[in-house]
Amino acid sequence: MATIERQRADAVGAERPARAGARDPYVLAGVLFAVYAVLSVGRYRDLRTRSWDLGIFEQAVRSYAELRRPVADLKGADFLILGDHFSPVTALLAPFYRVFPSPVTLLVAQAALFALAAVPVTRAGVRLLGRVRGLTVGVVFGLSWGVQRAVDFDFHEICFAVPLIAFSLEALLRERWRAALLYALPLVLVKEDLGLTTAAIALVVAWRARGRAPRAARAACGVAALGAALCALTLGVLIPSFNTLGGYDYWTKLSEDGGGGGPWAALWAGAGTKAETLLWLLLPTSGLLALRSPLLLVALPTLGWRFVSHEAHYWGTDFHYSAVLMPVLALALVDALASVEGAPTRWLRDYARFLPAGLLGATLALLPSLPAAQLTEAETWRPGAVAEEGDRVLRAVPDGAEVAANVRPIARLTGRCRVFWIGDPGVAAPEYLAYHDPGRTGDGMVRRAAQLYPEARYTVLAEGAGYFVLRRE
Repeated sequence: MATIERQRADAVGAERPARAGARDPYVLAGVLFAVYAVLSVGRYRDLRTRSWDLGIFEQAVRSYAELRRPVADLKGADFLILGDHFSPVTALLAPFYRVFPSPVTLLVAQAALFALAAVPVTRAGVRLLGRVRGLTVGVVFGLSWGVQRAVDFDFHEICFAVPLIAFSLEALLRERWRAALLYALPLVLVKEDLGLTTAAIALVVAWRARGRAPRAARAACGVAALGAALCALTLGVLIPSFNTLGGYDYWTKLSEDGGGGGPWAALWAGAGTKAETLLWLLLPTSGLLALRSPLLLVALPTLGWRFVSHEAHYWGTDFHYSAVLMPVLALALVDALASVEGAPTRWLRDYARFLPAGLLGATLALLPSLPAAQLTEAETWRPGAVAEEGDRVLRAVPDGAEVAANVRPIARLTGRCRVFWIGDPGVAAPEYLAYHDPGRTGDGMVRRAAQLYPEARYTVLAEGAGYFVLRRE
């Protein structure tokens, strides 16, 4: 009887760490959500918005929430946003925005989606590598520079793609072929280029399943063809049908200044920057070991369109463009680490054993140069004097007004006004202007307004801390 009791106690003791390990992915996701939300909401609250994109997406989501066509006036009066990028997935935010009508809703949703992606990454790591190394890979992913840059750059639709890719590749590693394909298919509704990522995931599924599940491999080939076809349909038919000019505006990125050179010439332009980006992708996130996994092929479509473009912003490590690559690299790393555990080469086994700890050290060493360092700044936790004064000035614009603005004021106004990009030649002089330029005076701002809208005359209604609100006389 005592022996049986001891066996039961030993079994319970063994189950406790297992249960605790099962919770690790969700605990990590909760911590990451808090970090991402504090960073992005703190930036918004302190009036440090970096681009007009948050305003554009809020206008689109606000339209969905009000059961209207998805219009973004910042791109042009009554501009249908589906004629710019095909991202109908953002309509999923409309119910939340209806309850909480604020750009903060978009930022919090993005934080939640990025954090959610840590669950499949960590879960796959724990299953294949053990609790400590698996959790370490999850932390490296969650604090990776690609995710942090995206959090720092306000809101973008790719926040939906990151967890979808992560769940799809986790299912692939578990040989759940159908689930991997089903997670990959909705990517076509996130952004027009991601149909090619769907195709890439499906081809990797076909490769992995070819010997063990021939039927799944054939189905994956069909999904690959479907993903590519839907990408072509979106670029060639759907977006032009919503675009007022009847085309896809970003084709010009494939030719220098829209006038020639083509993608082949662009591929060789900025070679140094592109090589640096590849090193940033492969070294601090995987120590080059991800090159041993076929999952890395999923990164090729995104890298392809970025590197054949003449738009230099696409080549580097700034902004949000690398976020969709982070789950690919993390899960390719997990796959590679698991595959070399039985390798005959001792140095490779030792390298794989200690690599997660080394990557964690590199990640922590990089934190002071990444957005997470803003957690130590007071402005992240409470608005500074400049932000408070800027808010006071912008409140001079009444609700429901038509206003033209530059970057900093936009996201403070899109939830309660009709907002245009200042100086848009296709928009008549609006009743109000909102502007941020710490180097200008009130008189200088009046002169600037006269340059932008010579047909109208404006006077300064409120100013302070570099913010101006002008009203048309």
